[in-house]
Amino acid sequence: MDKEKGAYAIVELQDAAGRERALAEPQHSLAGHRLRVRPREQKIFAYGPAGRGSHRDPLSPGRLEQALWQASDVDSQMSQLVGLLELSEDERRVRHLLVTLFQEVFTEFFPGCAIVPFGSSVNGFDTHGCDLDLLLDLEPTKSLQASSQAAPRAGCGPGAEDSILSDIDLAATPAPEVLELVATVLRRCVPGVRRVRAVPTARRPVVKFCHKQSGLAGDISIDNRLALLNTRFLQLCAEADERVRPLVYAVRLWAKQQGLAGNPAGGGPLLNNYALTLLVLFFLQTRSPPVLPTVARLRDLAGDEDHTVVCGWDCSFPRDVALLEPSTNTESSCSLLAEFFHTFGDFDFPGQVISLREGRALPLPPPALPEASEGLKLGSLNLQDPFELSHNVAANVNEKTASRFGHCCRAAAKYCRSLQYRQKSSKGRAWGLTRLFQPGAVEPGAGNAGAFLINIPLGSTGGSEQLSQEPRGRGPWFWEACAAIGFVLRDVLKCSCTAGKPPGAPSEELRLSGDSALPEERPMGPDTEEETMAVGCKHHAHETPNGTELPGAKRPRMNIPEETANWSCTVWHRVWTGRRRVRRQLQHSDGAEGRDGDELELEQKVSEAIVEQEGTEPPAEPLLSFDASARVGGTRWVLLRLLPSPAPPGPLFRDFFHFLQSFLPTAVRRRLSRGLPGGAAPQARGDPGEFSAP
Repeated sequence: MDKEKGAYAIVELQDAAGRERALAEPQHSLAGHRLRVRPREQKIFAYGPAGRGSHRDPLSPGRLEQALWQASDVDSQMSQLVGLLELSEDERRVRHLLVTLFQEVFTEFFPGCAIVPFGSSVNGFDTHGCDLDLLLDLEPTKSLQASSQAAPRAGCGPGAEDSILSDIDLAATPAPEVLELVATVLRRCVPGVRRVRAVPTARRPVVKFCHKQSGLAGDISIDNRLALLNTRFLQLCAEADERVRPLVYAVRLWAKQQGLAGNPAGGGPLLNNYALTLLVLFFLQTRSPPVLPTVARLRDLAGDEDHTVVCGWDCSFPRDVALLEPSTNTESSCSLLAEFFHTFGDFDFPGQVISLREGRALPLPPPALPEASEGLKLGSLNLQDPFELSHNVAANVNEKTASRFGHCCRAAAKYCRSLQYRQKSSKGRAWGLTRLFQPGAVEPGAGNAGAFLINIPLGSTGGSEQLSQEPRGRGPWFWEACAAIGFVLRDVLKCSCTAGKPPGAPSEELRLSGDSALPEERPMGPDTEEETMAVGCKHHAHETPNGTELPGAKRPRMNIPEETANWSCTVWHRVWTGRRRVRRQLQHSDGAEGRDGDELELEQKVSEAIVEQEGTEPPAEPLLSFDASARVGGTRWVLLRLLPSPAPPGPLFRDFFHFLQSFLPTAVRRRLSRGLPGGAAPQARGDPGEFSAP
């Protein structure tokens, strides 16, 4: 080991005897420099036989939907959902090996340290691709250093004195410097680790990393013992009742599908999985009789060996699930999911604090917990951490997201009261969780239960400046968006499409070539009224998938027909398969990428290349047929509904639909931004030619 450069080498000898002779030498030197030599612990990694085990391919939306479709009832769907989403044994083994690798490397630098996984990988609610959260516990290392300093001559075994970083006093080193030291070890000494970045300003400072071979992303923290207790608490709840895990998995996937959860950039106003999990646990505490005990009750059940205080917070609860009292609640998972939506549909999120410690909602400020009143950041959704009572787990959630969460819960609760939720369809239509998980499928006005829905947010593309001025968000922007949808389906994806004349549409046919006729201005009567979000009202507030609501503008009465655009489409070629490979070939051949317009042209070329690969002879029959209908979904988005024909659709249509879910919204926005340079808004109505897509 070279202490000056912070590097070390591993030397493999021919046999055990040679190893023993090398270690018996009192001193080793190289080029005049003294070397410190110590034995290396040998670890044996057990790999399963190739081709066996519980390896699973990545779960596609089509496979998930097909598996849920084949279940016999909603309870079976929820049980299957857990098996489909949780980590496989192979994935768990990879994570275990990675933790072992980290432990071996960091021990060379911090003798006695421990790498402890926590969070989603081990808390009982793991999913494919979830982050690997690790705690680097340096307290044993600090103890070794203190012992070495107190008795330097006596020594303390092969510990702190033999460490590469023995000159660094961890107890006296500021946390940001220790964090940078951890990041340096990761960059230089752990094979396969890349994109290492220290984040000392986070609420809990971490070092972020990615592991190339496994594809895992993760964090290493050095002072987050509360997270370990939270992880063990969630493990206890997951083991306490067999209904807990299915309910958590179902709620989290539902929230993700509705655009209520998931902040890809690490921040944002949406709910995270931890907050959603705590909401489910709180709900189960409030059932009569309760499914889960409160945290206060768990504290009473804890023995002396379970008594734990971290950072001044009492984190005592039993580690053994056998010490918990069995629940006498007999509700099914299906019924509990419906009641979850009913409970939170009319919940006063900003006016109360959700307390898992007490198992009830506390008024503001929480009188029962005065120690938590100071430092608890109140907001639109107040969800108290079970142990760190001054921490609002949902402090990032804004008013629009909280309002939309309640709105979606009300819509889901209404759907869960229908037979489509509780009984399997005999006609192959969406039922149970399959329809519940479709984005917007149970929203008011979602239409046919067998429809496949695609949300197309328009963002800041052309026309968004005028949205608040149009009744119910309608206007030229909507017909421009429809022309863009038609262009992508016909010109980019080579579908055969014919347009219809839906009720309330313009008098001229909406032509897919882009020359879209404009609807006449709909008069607004002097008695138009404001639409509210009152519970039980027949009008629903219009919102976007990311929680943006319409401004408080006047809207027409509901007797005005809603504008829609309809198409009948046939698909002749599998233009959704192999696109990435063909695109890469075209990019290498002619460099066809860059501006939005060029990207759409590239996608057209990709489709043409796939068609050519299938042969010159036209197919005798189309692969797929479906009807499409577009309507205004909110301030900056369009809802496209696909109705396959014949029904029920097969796996081929589902693959095509899941491709459209990701491809179509981006392509439509590119088409609109290309047609209106700089994101300019459309001009005033009057001349259809002014709004024709190029």
